Amino acid sequence: MSIPCTIVGFGAVGKLLYRIVNERKLPVDTPRVFARTARTESLDGQEIAVETLSEDAFPAGGVALFAGSEGVGSVSEVWGRKAAERGCVVIDNSSTFRMDPDVPLVVPEVNADALTADTKLIANPNCSTTQMVVAIAPIHRAAGIERIVVSTYQSTSGAGGYAADIMREEARSALAGEAGKHPESPFAKQIAFNCVPLIGDPDATGYTSEERKMIYETRKILGDDSIAVAPTTVRVSVEVGHAETVNLQLRKPLTAQQARELLAQAPGVVLVDDPANPAASPNPLDSAGRDEVFVGRVRQDTSVANGLDLWVVADNLRKGAATNAVQIAEVLFEKGYLGA
Repeated sequence: MSIPCTIVGFGAVGKLLYRIVNERKLPVDTPRVFARTARTESLDGQEIAVETLSEDAFPAGGVALFAGSEGVGSVSEVWGRKAAERGCVVIDNSSTFRMDPDVPLVVPEVNADALTADTKLIANPNCSTTQMVVAIAPIHRAAGIERIVVSTYQSTSGAGGYAADIMREEARSALAGEAGKHPESPFAKQIAFNCVPLIGDPDATGYTSEERKMIYETRKILGDDSIAVAPTTVRVSVEVGHAETVNLQLRKPLTAQQARELLAQAPGVVLVDDPANPAASPNPLDSAGRDEVFVGRVRQDTSVANGLDLWVVADNLRKGAATNAVQIAEVLFEKGYLGA
């Protein structure tokens, strides 16, 4: 059985969706690609026809992967709902549906049970939330999480492919003695050789939209609104791969060694942790091009009862976006919910 497949948006994430659908051998037809404007794109030596969005893009029994680039905002709101109404399963990478109580927000390693035979509209979480919950879910199940303090170090590609280009241009200028912010930069300050502790717009509390996503999405995915989450999101001069320091206060005692044992068995996690060799800890270069979440620097937080510290790294474009969406489709197929 071959299932009709649609990709909406063909920026960095849309192109990765196209690649990953083929890499993982999901039983779908060659994806048809749609966007707001028709054009031809080159990808891996192929010429890909990008069609203008229309209702024909969403056949009943198919799956539509909204990339969240050209699929953001009103495109997902309008076309995502239309596709679902036509009987096409929609997996949306934009923030449009994430906090809708009627739409499951899914990370397959954590809450695949949120998917049912009637599910037609599914939200893909924020990239930083995704990698964090993959790492902390087994710990939450074992000991319960009371509070999370997380600082993120997010690569420029999280702001779009052009943002990485701007970082490189700023770096060339800085090395030539002409440091400064690129006129087309989406960042508040020069990003090359720098850290910018502001991702998204702050509200009256001072928390940015990116930080609010981490708070509310984490609670929804873990199914526990009582968890306190205190994030600080930082953009750093890295092209691909997000890193996070995660401090947990648990409800029950759990040693660092017990946490390592849980993480070593956790689906989607690669534990890279040797207390005798902290230099072996994972970094964004290790995660680039990979679909797993890498965890290291697991240690007891001695400043608080039941405290635990982790270092978490993942490719933000793959596991943080495209791979997670395709994995959701795989779960739906395995359960017999896709193509039925």
